[in-house]
Amino acid sequence: MSMVTSSILIRAPRLTDADLLVGLTAELGYAATAAQLQARLAALVSRDLHFVRVAEAAGQLLGWVHAERRLNLESGERIELVGLVVSSTTKRSGVGRLLVQSVEDWARIQGVLQLVVRSNLVRIESHLFYPALGFQVSKAQQVYAKTLPSKQ
Repeated sequence: MSMVTSSILIRAPRLTDADLLVGLTAELGYAATAAQLQARLAALVSRDLHFVRVAEAAGQLLGWVHAERRLNLESGERIELVGLVVSSTTKRSGVGRLLVQSVEDWARIQGVLQLVVRSNLVRIESHLFYPALGFQVSKAQQVYAKTLPSKQ
């Protein structure tokens, strides 16, 4: 664990950040190429319902956060924090807290005061992190995925 000594800038990602985001995304457990991340960033920034920010200090990206505004028939409108990663060399330095705060600020601007996050059971650190920020467990669930064959 290292402490961040220089000031941390929370900013919108640039398409040129894609190369640096590859390593952070891998730390979260997802393999993606710079080209894939660049295409995803381009798509996300063009949509008003998505919020993506990176944490930068001394020219290095220390983490990223992705949230989206959702309207569900059964539960109404909320902001869901769908991705958060902080570099393993920067954990416990306040970067994650700053990234979540940026989502909270965006949610208030959107006029949406319900913020939710889902966390995989294997992410033990997150089960300590989110409650420390005031989140409460609201339910447990299974997640199912299905890959559809392409139509030819």
